Amino acid sequence: MEKIDAIYARQSVDRVDSISIESQIEFCKYETRGEQFKEYKDKGYSGKNTDRPQFQEMLEAIRNGEIKRVICYKLDRISRSILDFTTLMEELQKYNVEFVSCTEKFDTSTPMGRAMLNICIVFAQLERETIQQRVTDAYNARSRKGFYMGGRVPYGYRLEPYMLDGKKTSHYVVEPEEAKIINLIYSLYAEPQISYGDIVKYLIENGITNDRVKKGCWDRNRIASMIKNPIYVKANLDIYNFFKGQGAEIHNNPEDYIGTNGCYLYADKNYGRKTISLEGHHVVLAPHEGIVPADIWLRARLKCLNNKQVAKPLKAKNSWLAGKVKCGKCGYSLNIRKAKTQVGRYFICSRHMQTNNGCEGVGGIYAGEFENFILEQMKEHLKPFNTLSETIHVENPKVNEINIKITKIQDEIEKLLDKLADADATLMNYISGRVKSLDSKKQKLQEELRELEPLKNTKHCNVDEITNYMDKWDKLTIEDKMTVVDALITVIKATETDIEITWKI
Repeated sequence: MEKIDAIYARQSVDRVDSISIESQIEFCKYETRGEQFKEYKDKGYSGKNTDRPQFQEMLEAIRNGEIKRVICYKLDRISRSILDFTTLMEELQKYNVEFVSCTEKFDTSTPMGRAMLNICIVFAQLERETIQQRVTDAYNARSRKGFYMGGRVPYGYRLEPYMLDGKKTSHYVVEPEEAKIINLIYSLYAEPQISYGDIVKYLIENGITNDRVKKGCWDRNRIASMIKNPIYVKANLDIYNFFKGQGAEIHNNPEDYIGTNGCYLYADKNYGRKTISLEGHHVVLAPHEGIVPADIWLRARLKCLNNKQVAKPLKAKNSWLAGKVKCGKCGYSLNIRKAKTQVGRYFICSRHMQTNNGCEGVGGIYAGEFENFILEQMKEHLKPFNTLSETIHVENPKVNEINIKITKIQDEIEKLLDKLADADATLMNYISGRVKSLDSKKQKLQEELRELEPLKNTKHCNVDEITNYMDKWDKLTIEDKMTVVDALITVIKATETDIEITWKI
């Protein structure tokens, strides 16, 4: 069989400044000197690897002894990877096939030619890695300015063209009907006894479908994803402080958090899921309007975090103290267990059960007696109150302005303290003085806040409404009992001998 030349051409994308496959082949034809040749063309394929159909077909022809020379316009048309190119050279040598680059004139039959070839492929790979880094840097820069970076449009929004900083992008626009469902989902989950499964059940029972998925079905994972997504929040200063407290890097000033815009959350490459900690994540105010009020979003999000850090809450059918009772020794939840005895139900440490004496436990606390004791404590705790005031904060521009100033001062103090480790004596003196000055300003601002506190508007509800609730306790559903408990109690810590109740009022 008479061997022929193989002309190989590759073009990743059509651009004005890139040479077309047809032009590459025309250059290569000159090297054939009128001899027979076969063309191999891969259009739309990157040079990062050799997983290309026509390239693989050419390799097969080489192994079958059909090719005497491989001719290309430039060596980076073959590959931008040192490893791939070295592998190809070994393959060509194995079958006595020469390599020709039209524009670089390599002679692979000499040691110097092979050395020069390897040097050039090093630079080809460097160029590819530089391009990759530029793309990554451009993505990061655009995302941290609030540009839309693609992906599935979240439920509750539609996508529309938008101009940001004079450049074309897109942004989300609220879909009113879907936004109502988003607010419903958040409001439900913000209640202490409601789980993702309860929300799915509620939506199904009330004929509320998700038109964006097949068969309109809801599921727990989709609900959980919505609850954790800051795209929906109307971000105010509380949201700023929440993300900061979670370790996220924030790319907007505190005064930009005015309670209207949603947020984008991006993660660095080496950081994992945004479950408990947001370290290594970046928060950017988005150009679209939020849907969920900040206080409801925070209640739901904090509930997610708590559910990650402790055992799963007790089922409401077992006790109206579900999720409130913790082991006084290790802090884990006390779970309900049922016994085939007259006692029936009892609380037991979840950590003690799960880890075989990871906690020595609190024994079995009889649930009926425990609930009766807590009920009496709740009634006793309410006696001193003639009236209970439910304070509703009216957004006072002056209060918000002071809070923003305090937040900015605290940010500057933290940045200065971070520099102490590498500071010399002179810089340390400067930092110490600056921190002292900033702290003094902070205290004055906090004093102004305290003076403004009495000016906040409030509304009142009579304690009789709650005490009457307590008098009719036995007639309440377990869910209503849990709501009352959540309004009065933060947590109950119990051991065999002691019970400690942390009250909210």
